[in-house]
Amino acid sequence: MTEAKAFNVISTFKMIPFSTRSVGGLYLAVLILGVVFDFNISTLLTASLHFFGVWALFALANVPSIQSGTGPNFALPIGIVSGLLAMVLVLAMGFTGMGFIIVASILAIIFGSGAGYLYGRLMNAVKGSEMAIAPYTGFAITAVFGLVWLSLPIRHPNMIFFLGDGLRHQIPLDYFNANFILAEFLEFELLGLEVRTGELLVVFVACFLMYLFFRTKTGIAISAVGRNPMFAKATGINVDRSRIIANMMSTAIAAFGVIIYAQGFGFVQLYDFPMFLAFPAVACILVGGASGQRAKVANVLIGTFLFQGLLATALPVFTRVLDGADVVNPLRMVIQNGIILYALSRMSKGGK
Repeated sequence: MTEAKAFNVISTFKMIPFSTRSVGGLYLAVLILGVVFDFNISTLLTASLHFFGVWALFALANVPSIQSGTGPNFALPIGIVSGLLAMVLVLAMGFTGMGFIIVASILAIIFGSGAGYLYGRLMNAVKGSEMAIAPYTGFAITAVFGLVWLSLPIRHPNMIFFLGDGLRHQIPLDYFNANFILAEFLEFELLGLEVRTGELLVVFVACFLMYLFFRTKTGIAISAVGRNPMFAKATGINVDRSRIIANMMSTAIAAFGVIIYAQGFGFVQLYDFPMFLAFPAVACILVGGASGQRAKVANVLIGTFLFQGLLATALPVFTRVLDGADVVNPLRMVIQNGIILYALSRMSKGGK
């Protein structure tokens, strides 16, 4: 009986994707190292949970696009600039507090859906080359909006540069009583662990809705298109329409996600900021066990917590291990980009 149980445990362990096991093991090692160097484990887990809460929607945005067969959404900046535009306009109109969150979210979803429709049309026009076209599309839209931020006729003193025209690179939300709105909603502490209930509620509700959607007729059609577009077309499914709907969802979720991200850190970031979100978001879901063809909500939850938790804990831990050496930024880039490259390499092997 003991041998049978051991065999079952080993078999279950092997069912976990190699990328998840590897990053999970590294994350656990960093936590142990942190405790050895006198870090409070609750502090490290609090940081992990915080990064999970503000990043999870970006990872979730990849589920529809992967399921539809267009692959991970490396053009996530399209949705992100849609959300940034919504926040900028709403702040300029004078909305503050929870009103800012609600109105900006509605506008972001509208803008993101519209942009996603156009992006979906583009993906249909370049079938077979989505992975090559998507990153350049994201870079291009980020560059275009760099000009938009400089030319918008907004004169709010807390949003524009001190000298000259144009919006600031960072717009602090504390001027508008809109920082940490969701982060502090029903926030509580348990054994030293600070739980940002509002952010986590948004994430879990969004994940649950995504889970339900892929059990509807439309969601099943999108999954069928991703598995076998020729067979789906033969059964009467409109392949192009399904791919467009999936990309509209992906872009709208990213647009909404950047609002959660902004309030969670307390400021809106513009200009080249969207370019730095797509690859880590894709890495999150791949680390969670997704492949370039299949993705589930569970991949989002597991991968985001492990990947972002590792980044959140590794930097302070290794800074102390290296006796305060100024290695934070180089170390962050090494860890983040190393895991991204690793996750992408696993994707080419089906995520195994």
